[in-house]
Amino acid sequence: MKILLANPPASSLYHRVGLRLIPLGLAYVAAALRQGGHDVRVIDFEVEKGDHRKLPYAEYDVVGVGSDTTRWPAAVKIAEAAKAAGATVVAGGPHVSFLDDEALATGAVDYVVRSEGEYATLDLVNCLEAKGDPAALAGVSFVRGGKVVRTPARAFIEDLDALPHPARDLFPRRRYRATLERRELASVVTSRGCPSNCDFCSCSTFSGQKLRCRSVESVMDELERLYVHDGYRAVCFFDDNLTLNAARTERICEEIIKRKWDLKWWAFSRTDTALKRPDLIKLMARAGLRKVFVGFESANQESLDSSNKKASVETSFKAMEVFHKNSVKVWGAFMLGFDGETEEMVNNTVRFAVRLNPDIAQFSLVTPYPGTRLFKRVEGRLLSRDWRRFWGGMPTIDLPNMRPERLQKLFWKAYTSFYLRPGVILRWVPYFTFVSLRYYLEPGNTLKRFMALGRRGKALSSQLVPKMQRDAF
Repeated sequence: MKILLANPPASSLYHRVGLRLIPLGLAYVAAALRQGGHDVRVIDFEVEKGDHRKLPYAEYDVVGVGSDTTRWPAAVKIAEAAKAAGATVVAGGPHVSFLDDEALATGAVDYVVRSEGEYATLDLVNCLEAKGDPAALAGVSFVRGGKVVRTPARAFIEDLDALPHPARDLFPRRRYRATLERRELASVVTSRGCPSNCDFCSCSTFSGQKLRCRSVESVMDELERLYVHDGYRAVCFFDDNLTLNAARTERICEEIIKRKWDLKWWAFSRTDTALKRPDLIKLMARAGLRKVFVGFESANQESLDSSNKKASVETSFKAMEVFHKNSVKVWGAFMLGFDGETEEMVNNTVRFAVRLNPDIAQFSLVTPYPGTRLFKRVEGRLLSRDWRRFWGGMPTIDLPNMRPERLQKLFWKAYTSFYLRPGVILRWVPYFTFVSLRYYLEPGNTLKRFMALGRRGKALSSQLVPKMQRDAF
């Protein structure tokens, strides 16, 4: 069958400053379909220009749309255009996995593939090609007789080594420009599942609480292709926590060192890992670790405890010492507006971030994503079901101790409090100069647009992001 897979545009600020990466979820599904003998094309509206309404959807038997929560409104528009052209539309990704009835109610989606999509999508396409009954499949939702049919959940993929490597060749490499220390960056996933099960994160529901790991041999095969064949010299490991299986991480690091690769990389970790295994962090740094993403979340222990974070505020500063001792930069994530927090508690977290002083600070408002326990708990207090607002910078919960307008101001104040400090400004000027020039002076982008960015110097304003969301598609 001829299949088109589409990635809707994001409403996030990050892709505007250089963080564009191949959507691995779609690349994995494309690889599985292609391995199954199907003709696959992908289009990523994150990087490709063009009117989604004018694509030749009629040339395809199936159009698949992947989507997280903030991309869903744009995904619906793609689905509507494809459906109008006569294609069978399949939706997948975290958002529709948990709100399949909402997706099917649009009338633009014929089938929803829930949770992991590689084999489920392949089975569905094969079933449609053979004119079989999708009700016999697992992990699929559709409408029949005016009612939603939700087949039993599909078992998680245990043998991740059996999956083909992501079909990166289907994506125009020149249009993805994420970098690490000015090196072109490729993304890799070596495991799935997270036992942490934090209230505000859907990973443990979408991928399971059991950690499923690829073998060291499988990981090194993919890294060798990226390093030797494709010429990448930087990698991001998008595992929820690369250090959960310490023994496997050690072997991967030892293999990188053994091969004498000039590879720089970043990964996700936790403060407790740094404290329990400083030797592991040291080995990771020897193997090329340059940056680590750590969710510090809050300075208020009660907020951490109520969200099942299983972390201690006290460990944060000691963990920072371990990372910086090994010359590893820290991207720290902080969340503002936990249920029950007061304005003083929010300010406490901002002051905490300033004192902790990670190399990068990311502030987000606590956002209840579908599939999380948080969503179930506060669904009756949602301020809106306009999913474009759920990017992490707009209030979405009616909190008992703060008005949404005040929380919004505190969010922007957090960024200015952290980044408008003399030392931090000087540290970031070279980076933003490099990224801005690279993007706005590359072919297809004019100097006029670069100057326009300068005129909009107040980029971190509450007016910009909603406009970007409206204009994204």
